[in-house]
Amino acid sequence: MSFQELFYKYFLDDQYISEDDLGYLVDLVNIIRPKKHTIDVNFKINELIYYLKTNPAEAEIVKNYLISLFQDRKFFHFLSDAGILRDSYFLVEVKKRLFARILPEQPGINSIEYVLAQVFYKHDDYKWLLKITDNLFLELINIFQFPTVYKQVSNFSIIGQITTSLSLLTQRITGRVMERDVIKMVPEYDHFGSIFQQFEFELTTIINKVRTYKPHYIHTSDEGYKKTLILLTQCDQFVDLAFSNSSKYGISMKVNQSLLRIRQQLQRIRILLNFLLVDKEEDQKINAIKIWRLIINLHSIKNNVGQLINESTQLISYEITKHSAKSGEKYITETSSEYYKMLKASLGGGMIVGVLCIIKLLFSKVETSAFGHAFLYSLNYAAGFITIFLLHFTLATKQPAMTAATLSKALEEAQNSKIRITEKYESFAKLFARLFRTQFIAFVGNVVLAFPVSLLLVWLFDLIFKYNIAESKATKLLIDLDPIDSPAILHASIAGIFLFISGIISGNISNKYKHEKIFYRIEENPFLKNNFGKKNAKRLASWFERNWAGFVSNGWFGVFLGSTASIGIFLGLNLDIRHITFASGNFALGLYGKSFTLGWEVYLWSIIGITLIGFFNFIVSFSLSLMLAMRSRNIPFKEFRFLHRAIIKRFKAYPLTFFFPPKEAKNEFLIDENQNK
Repeated sequence: MSFQELFYKYFLDDQYISEDDLGYLVDLVNIIRPKKHTIDVNFKINELIYYLKTNPAEAEIVKNYLISLFQDRKFFHFLSDAGILRDSYFLVEVKKRLFARILPEQPGINSIEYVLAQVFYKHDDYKWLLKITDNLFLELINIFQFPTVYKQVSNFSIIGQITTSLSLLTQRITGRVMERDVIKMVPEYDHFGSIFQQFEFELTTIINKVRTYKPHYIHTSDEGYKKTLILLTQCDQFVDLAFSNSSKYGISMKVNQSLLRIRQQLQRIRILLNFLLVDKEEDQKINAIKIWRLIINLHSIKNNVGQLINESTQLISYEITKHSAKSGEKYITETSSEYYKMLKASLGGGMIVGVLCIIKLLFSKVETSAFGHAFLYSLNYAAGFITIFLLHFTLATKQPAMTAATLSKALEEAQNSKIRITEKYESFAKLFARLFRTQFIAFVGNVVLAFPVSLLLVWLFDLIFKYNIAESKATKLLIDLDPIDSPAILHASIAGIFLFISGIISGNISNKYKHEKIFYRIEENPFLKNNFGKKNAKRLASWFERNWAGFVSNGWFGVFLGSTASIGIFLGLNLDIRHITFASGNFALGLYGKSFTLGWEVYLWSIIGITLIGFFNFIVSFSLSLMLAMRSRNIPFKEFRFLHRAIIKRFKAYPLTFFFPPKEAKNEFLIDENQNK
């Protein structure tokens, strides 16, 4: 349909003849809308402009139609609400937006949102609309001779509704910023709340001036505007300070959402305030176009779930991974003494896992429900992992979730420094080599001792009680290690996911308890101080601060591993976990159960299986943790390509440093110097 045919469909002489008020506009947009948003739509707008220029009488009728269609339509709530958090509870906000994506809200028929929802109903309409150039919009304004938006101010005029939105936003901010949880983030600057009150006063003065006196706008040289802008900047600094203090005081998701909402509202005020500025006559038309573009953009993002998740979780994930990075530093060795100290710690972890393998085998013989086995296995795993943690032993697979955050922290620091880009990647590759050899020796220590401890204990049990507890389970234990005939790799990946989650739990608890001042509460608890003494209360608080996050995360990790198989039975899915250290212990039990009467193929495939289980434990946990840590620090994922090249380059040049430390720490620095030459 041509533009002229469309006109005759809806207009007879100068009368609009359709029962649907939006019919002409809907069909006009359908003609202009490209099949793909990547197609340039400006040529269609040029066709429309040519039609209107060659048919001035029809252009006048269309102009009157558009004015009658849009006048007196409310949109001040839309300007103050669209794209801004509505709820302080993250999950509630996500739920609202998801539901709105499935079944969109239908605004009141007298609102501009109603027109947008009915006319621009496709989810990607904003992409081609925002590509229309300002020059074409200006030409359309000149053809239609639309009156300036600054001609008058009323409750339903454009400037009137913009000023109403500004008033709403400032009132909401002032109320929100005085809440106790928000003020708690900046305790050293409690008086900063007055800045928001001053800002509200100055902005209200400008709003009253614009609404009352002609011309209904201000100049950039206006003293009130300059003062308002300074106060707006100070309000931004207050929010930035509150966010930066999260490293000292921690931050809850609710406070994070409140601060994000204040920041979004301040950003919206800055945008709307610019619409009140006119320095030259052409600015009036340019501002009208900018208002239109803003409305289109807000309509497109008002239910954006991805943006919400990205903004809402970034700071929380940063605080979580920052704790992990701090913990991960002790899992990256540099010197030979640190390397062999890690070996001793991993041998201790392997010894305890060997004991856990025997206990789990005994629990498997208890006749109970799947839930009963889940409880017993979880208890076994959790108690064992907590014991390993409290004795300062090492479970190799717990390291990646911590060390990945340390690597991303090092990369962030290198990005912020003034070193050359090549040096940044070389430094990362060196750190990765240290991490890899630490992980390697931890795996070796766990596997080397888990095997003989399990073998020794099952032999002693057989010797004392005359009962081979592994005999009935031997076939299954060995099949579970086979990477071909069993889903061992899938189950190892599941364990890797749980390792990642346990790292998040550890960081989240550390952040939450810091925000809630749990350790300070313990230290200053009057009951503890009066009954056990001030020093003992402080010692208890210090112990909790050092150990509680690890204690809880290891406990949960045990629950995850112990209950997965039972959940799989309940769901009818083949779910289970495979962990390299337990695989080593189970290999010993399987061999003993079969009295070592096995072909060499079983030995070979079991060893290959154990190796692959360890690899997937590591790579899944490490990859997920590294992605989270890099995202929390705004490090682009394209960096992976350059990091990979630097690691491969270093491995080719110095492969042994990925498995064994240099004889002296200084040798590693000499390696770097030679490489740079």
